[in-house]
Amino acid sequence: MADLILLPGKERSVLRRHPWIFAGSVARLEGRARPGDTVIVKDAQGTPLARAAWSPSSQIRARVWSFDPDLSVDHAWFKRAVAASVARRAAHPWLAGQDGVRLIHGESDGLPGVIADRYGEVVVVQLTSAGSDKWRDAIVAGLAQATGCRAVYERSDSDVRKLEGLEPVTGLVHGALPDAPLTIVEHGVRMEVDVAAGHKTGFYLDQRDNRRLTGQLAADRDVLNCFCYTGGFSLQALAGGARSVLSIDSSGPALATAARNVALNPQLDAARAEWREDDVFQALRALRAEGRRFDLIILDPPKFAPSAAHAERAARAYKDINLLGLRLLKEGGILMTYSCSGGIGLELFQKIVAGAAADVGVDARILHRLCAAPDHPVGLAVPEGEYLKGLACQVS
Repeated sequence: MADLILLPGKERSVLRRHPWIFAGSVARLEGRARPGDTVIVKDAQGTPLARAAWSPSSQIRARVWSFDPDLSVDHAWFKRAVAASVARRAAHPWLAGQDGVRLIHGESDGLPGVIADRYGEVVVVQLTSAGSDKWRDAIVAGLAQATGCRAVYERSDSDVRKLEGLEPVTGLVHGALPDAPLTIVEHGVRMEVDVAAGHKTGFYLDQRDNRRLTGQLAADRDVLNCFCYTGGFSLQALAGGARSVLSIDSSGPALATAARNVALNPQLDAARAEWREDDVFQALRALRAEGRRFDLIILDPPKFAPSAAHAERAARAYKDINLLGLRLLKEGGILMTYSCSGGIGLELFQKIVAGAAADVGVDARILHRLCAAPDHPVGLAVPEGEYLKGLACQVS
C-alpha cells in the first residue's frame, strides 16, 4: 500500500476530520497507486493519520475512508459502512413511512463519492469518485443486503466524474426493475419516478419536507411554482387546498410526468392545476404583463453556481429571478426561494434576496429558513456539504 505524504502543516485538516486532501497539500506519493486505490495518509514526519482513496486526476487528490490508519478498508468494511448508514435512516422518526429516502449522503455518512436513494423497492446508486468507483461491487452488495431491495440501478452519469477521470456508467447492477412505472408516496401524495432518465437519481428527495411545508401554507392561495420539474411542490400545494396552482418548467417531458402525477392522486382537483412549458425568466415577465398576482410563489431553480468561482455570475441570476418573483406577489404573499448552488452560501443568498426586495420596494420578513431533509445530513467537519438553502419570506 502506497503512502501519501503531506506537506508540513497540511495535516491539520485531517486532524479536524475533514475528508478531502487537495493537491496543494501533497508532498509526494511513496509507492505505486492506481486511481481509487487505498493509500495511507501520513504527515510530514511520517506519522500515519488515515486511509484514503487516491485520485490522481482530481484536485481532491484523496478522500478519506477512515481516520483510523490501522483499519482495513476492504469489502467487509464497505458492507458495514453501508449497513450503518441505512440503519441511521431506519431509526429516524421523521423518515418513517416514506417511500423515497436518501440512504447514503457521501462524505456526511463517511462514504465520499457515494450517493444512494431508495424509491420503494428500488435503490439508485451514484458513484462520483475514483475510490467509490473502484469499490462498486462492495457498495452494491452492501445496499442489496442492508435493504433487501428488488433492484439496484446505477446512475453514475454526473459531470463531476470527469474531474476524477471517469466515464459515465448507468444501468441495472442488481436484481430486476419492476415492469410497471415506479411510484412513491411522499406525505400522502403519489408520484412517478424515472430512475433511468430522471434528474439526479430520478427525483429531488432533499426538498421532501419543504414540499410538505408548501402544502401547509397553500390553503386558499393562488400558487405559482417555478422550475416545477415533475410537480412535487405543485402536488403538495393542491393537497393542501390551494385555490389554483400554475406550474412552469422548460421541459415538456417533465410536465407530462407532472400531469400524470396529478392523475395518480384522485383526491386532488386537477382543474385547479395549470401547466406551462416555458423559460421561467420569460414566463415571469409575461405574467407581470398579464397582470397576474399570486399569494405563494416557489422558486427552485437549477444550480446557477457549481463552485465559488461562478458565484458572481450566479448572484446576478438569483437576484433577477427573485426580483421577478417578488413583483408577482400580492401584499402579504409568501415567497419560498431556494438555491442549491454550493458556491452560494446562506449569508450571501439572504443578501441577494434582501437586495431584490429592496429594488422592488417591499418589506419582507423571514418566516422559515429552509434546508435539506434530515436524510441529507451535513457533517460538522464538512460544511461544504450544506448545498441547499432557502428562505420563506412574507412581503408587505
